[in-house]
Amino acid sequence: MLWQPSIPDSYHTLSEAELTARIEDRRKQLAESLLILGHHYQMDSVVQHADFMGDSLKLAQLAASVVEDRAKANTPVSHIVFCGVHFMAETADILTPDSVEVILPDLSAGCSMADMADYEQTVEAWELIHESLNQQGWNGRIIPITYVNSTAAIKAFVGDHGGACCTSSNAGQVFEWAMNGGTEPRKDGEDIKVLFLPDQHLGRNTSAAFGIDVVNHTCVYDPKKTERGEPLGGASAQELYDAVTVLWAGHCSVHKLFAPEHCAQIREDNKNLDPSVEPMQILVHPECCKEVVDLADLAGSTEFIINTIKDAAPGTRWAIGTEVHLVNRLANEHKERGVEVTMLSDCQCLCTTMYRINQPHLLWVLDGLCGVNTKDNKPIARNVVSVHPEAQRLAILALDRMLAHTGGGAVKV
Repeated sequence: MLWQPSIPDSYHTLSEAELTARIEDRRKQLAESLLILGHHYQMDSVVQHADFMGDSLKLAQLAASVVEDRAKANTPVSHIVFCGVHFMAETADILTPDSVEVILPDLSAGCSMADMADYEQTVEAWELIHESLNQQGWNGRIIPITYVNSTAAIKAFVGDHGGACCTSSNAGQVFEWAMNGGTEPRKDGEDIKVLFLPDQHLGRNTSAAFGIDVVNHTCVYDPKKTERGEPLGGASAQELYDAVTVLWAGHCSVHKLFAPEHCAQIREDNKNLDPSVEPMQILVHPECCKEVVDLADLAGSTEFIINTIKDAAPGTRWAIGTEVHLVNRLANEHKERGVEVTMLSDCQCLCTTMYRINQPHLLWVLDGLCGVNTKDNKPIARNVVSVHPEAQRLAILALDRMLAHTGGGAVKV
């Protein structure tokens, strides 16, 4: 996680109404040169200012498309303010021209999952895993897949080693692509393994949906155990040899909070309902652990969750396992239709790093672009997120391979 300097106290003393008015005024000043993107997990007070709202990849793709369209219309975009977390801003920078600066209102808005895999650890794991398998006489290929919720450096590593990124909605398609040989057709009798970074739960759920016995044919590589002197990230040589999927020991700090007991409680409550009341259905994100996904009625990406509730019939009731701001927004939006939405867990399932992006920080970066409260009143771009050109080149390979397999929605369980 990067360090964010404190912004002037004056921004924190403004009322929400004053912040809202000033942000909208800055937006008008900057006009078509500015694009604000808001992630689904953001607070309503922030996303009300966004030109587009979506998940991380959708927003980055939208940004690239809008930048191209406005350039053709001679109203070029100069700055994208990404109200999300650091890896999302990196992806937007990768997919947009160098002439566009991508800004993150608070640099400390990172992603704990993305931070669980760094480049040096991944290089070491790649070498150790291959060394162990070669010593056992294994002859095959390992194809890396990284969830889009990863750093640009990890995306670059994966791109450089013949792998691809994936989203929670197309993980199954990308996994099948890898098992078929990835960038090279799989030869008869060739053994293929997948190294899945950085979310072990999405990797395990995807492997299970593909038909892999995840008990006997997956193993977990934990870089922290390697640092403590345990060989192969805590896995045994035999486990690596038997594994089809090597899962990185990463997870989402929000989705790990949902447990099988929460599903069991919903099922128990359903038994005691009046016959006139619809039973509560369970809908979760595949970043939840496999035990939760297995007990759910439906599991799918953020967009799948949103669309499922959008299409839900009046009178239906849903317990959702994902971030609280999104769940609350869905509950409010669909209450009048008679669709009941609640959290699967009663704990505070909040993306705390996303929560760092707030109206004061948003106004602060917009003030900079407008030359308000700056030295000599000159415009300044604060908190620009920039990916090194070589990392960008390699990351694009992984992203392009992913985009070739974008589609599909969710797994029904």
